[in-house]
Amino acid sequence: MSNGMTTTPLVPSYTRGIGYQAGLLGGIAMIVSIILMMGEHGTRDDIKARLEEDRSAMLSQVLPAEMYDNNPLEDTTQLEGNPFGGDPTVFLASRDGELTGAAYEVITHNGYSGKIVLIIGVNANGELTGVRTITHAETPGLGDKIEIAKHDWVEGFNGFSLSNIPEKEWAVKKDGGRFDQFTGATITPRAYVGAVHEGLKVYEQQKVKLQTAVADQGVEKSAANQEEQP
Repeated sequence: MSNGMTTTPLVPSYTRGIGYQAGLLGGIAMIVSIILMMGEHGTRDDIKARLEEDRSAMLSQVLPAEMYDNNPLEDTTQLEGNPFGGDPTVFLASRDGELTGAAYEVITHNGYSGKIVLIIGVNANGELTGVRTITHAETPGLGDKIEIAKHDWVEGFNGFSLSNIPEKEWAVKKDGGRFDQFTGATITPRAYVGAVHEGLKVYEQQKVKLQTAVADQGVEKSAANQEEQP
């Protein structure tokens, strides 16, 4: 029979100790960390694949496929001195072991809202084969016309080079140059034109290095192929 009294469960005294509680929290934290690590490991390959797809899609817009018979995603080098301070990777396009073009990031910090990151593609003669915006924080409806999804303005660079446009014309029309500015927004296109111009100068300065990189990679591939043959 019940005597009407409530019985309190006995709790081991050691569970009240600070050491036990700290160990318990540590164990929980470790389990959570393991679960997160397992989740990250399980999605790592998928994330890498998506990034490669995005990068490949961007490259296809600035380096036309007919320019090369190699894989620019695999054949890379770096800009000497990392002049723009971002990703110095150069994606090399080649055909029959000869440099036919290159693509790399260019950065300007002079946009209306700060940094603009773009990628330019050039052929072996230094002519632009494509320009695309990677990231920016420009004003929606005005400065964001540098996005190909919003406007075709960036396509106006195609075919131009340091040799077929005089130095003074690498500017927006408001400054006496060749390129259109946006209605109500001049700072963004002014910075963008300057960035593309600087990007072409870097190609001219580092062209020989890029040609050497392609030649060296060709030698390495040839040696690897010979090793694979029985």
